[in-house]
Amino acid sequence: MTDVFIAGIGMTSLGKFVNKSVKQLTREAVLAALTDADAEMGDIQGAWFSNTRQGLLEGQNGIRGQCALRPMGFSGIPITNVENACASGSTALLQAVAHIRAQMCDIALVVGAEKMFFPEKREAMFRAFLGGTDIHRLDEFQTTVAHQALAQIPPEFRNVDTGQRSFFMDSYAAQARMHMARFGTTVEQFAIAAAKNHWHSTMNPLAQYQQDYSVQEVLSGRLISWPFTLPMCAPISDGGAAAVVCSTKGLAKLNAKRAVRIRGISLASGSTREPDAFENHIGRVAASQAYEEASVDPNDIDVAEVHDATAYSEIQQVENLLLCPLGEGGAFTQAGQTTLGGKVPVNPSGGLVSKGHPVGATGIMQLHELVTQLRAEAGKRQVAKCDIAVAENGGGFYETEEAATVVTVLERA
Repeated sequence: MTDVFIAGIGMTSLGKFVNKSVKQLTREAVLAALTDADAEMGDIQGAWFSNTRQGLLEGQNGIRGQCALRPMGFSGIPITNVENACASGSTALLQAVAHIRAQMCDIALVVGAEKMFFPEKREAMFRAFLGGTDIHRLDEFQTTVAHQALAQIPPEFRNVDTGQRSFFMDSYAAQARMHMARFGTTVEQFAIAAAKNHWHSTMNPLAQYQQDYSVQEVLSGRLISWPFTLPMCAPISDGGAAAVVCSTKGLAKLNAKRAVRIRGISLASGSTREPDAFENHIGRVAASQAYEEASVDPNDIDVAEVHDATAYSEIQQVENLLLCPLGEGGAFTQAGQTTLGGKVPVNPSGGLVSKGHPVGATGIMQLHELVTQLRAEAGKRQVAKCDIAVAENGGGFYETEEAATVVTVLERA
């Protein structure tokens, strides 16, 4: 199979940028990636553009990538728009990798740019999240998640109005309660995962939040959807990321010196299963496929970035990536194994809960962190031994789990 490399990668800082447009975020990320790859715009033979909100919040449908990239000077080349919920960025990468493996181009650009914060459109901002599930079954899904593992909720937290939030927080909360019921996972373990990531983010100058939280401070945060408090949940974020991806031939043309090899990448869709059948979770399926393609064992993984839209999600994905046995993600986290200096550091970037979660760009931003780690350029948050890395990027929600998940395995070239 044709080797594919990330020759260059770049990202913007994350935050709520009222005065920045999708075009501005795209330009900043793309120029950073081209500079990192020592590439010119003329080197790019095809581009994949990921965005999920511009059509809903700005009315820019259909040709978002062309509109964002053409003002920069990209014209003539094929530009493909990719939307796959929170997994859009990594799905765009998978499509570029497939294009290169099919020998249809040698150097490609993958971009994710998202503007989610529109203070004057608050209702629309939250309504946009509903597009990540089946709107024709929305009432059914909401009823289902509202009644899952209710016995886990302390009486004083039942039927509490916690204010506006996305449907996804309730969905993840239901999964967390089922995990607690089956495996004995605790709220404190979720808080430990969140506090760990908030600490990691203090060492990431691009993170949306760079404030350290104690476990008790996480537990004392405003309730969102039990068992989650605000510091356990990913924020609304604006930001962009881009990667220059190439074949061996393309790499020689660019003469890039710090490339990282993509050893395996897999996209899976959800399946119908019992809600607590975690052994058949979509993330576990995607991970097994990616590991098989990459010919690596989970024990080979030195660092991971996972889709912690909530603190529980990290614990679940640590299990799905087979970094610890099923049901032991909470204890694994509590023992410090996922913290910098632990057995397998997870989300040294700060993760989604603290670094930020600009949906269409998130998957590429995860890879930005892993490429930085594999190059040994992460500064204070550098993982000591770093040769093989894995990213898990989930998107949407359908019945019992994410609708789509991409797992990518990277290796120091």
